Amino acid sequence: MAWVYIIMAGLLEIVWVIGLKYSHGFTEMIPSIVTVAIITFSFFLLSKALYSIPLGTGYAIFTGLGTVGTVVIGMLFWGEPINLLKVFFVTLMILGIIGIKINSAEPKTLKEMK
Repeated sequence: MAWVYIIMAGLLEIVWVIGLKYSHGFTEMIPSIVTVAIITFSFFLLSKALYSIPLGTGYAIFTGLGTVGTVVIGMLFWGEPINLLKVFFVTLMILGIIGIKINSAEPKTLKEMK
């Protein structure tokens, strides 16, 4: 279940970063409230995942998903430049996330973590 939490948290990171754009520096009330709510829920899910996923692995996956998703959405919907090097490095990040997941050996219970 922890991996579901971390993936959901990473996807919500994409949403709250987009929310930051629409909050205009927290000067727009509704987008600001929605953004803060989503940030809170995203971090809640991250904290749940970190019960059984090692800290470094969990945080790398969380930020990696958020970064990749935000870059891709920026290119697709906000006209951010797309070039071969950017696509290469985003692909490298995706491979890094997959590699971290494949090579992570998380403990089964909280007792095993101590």
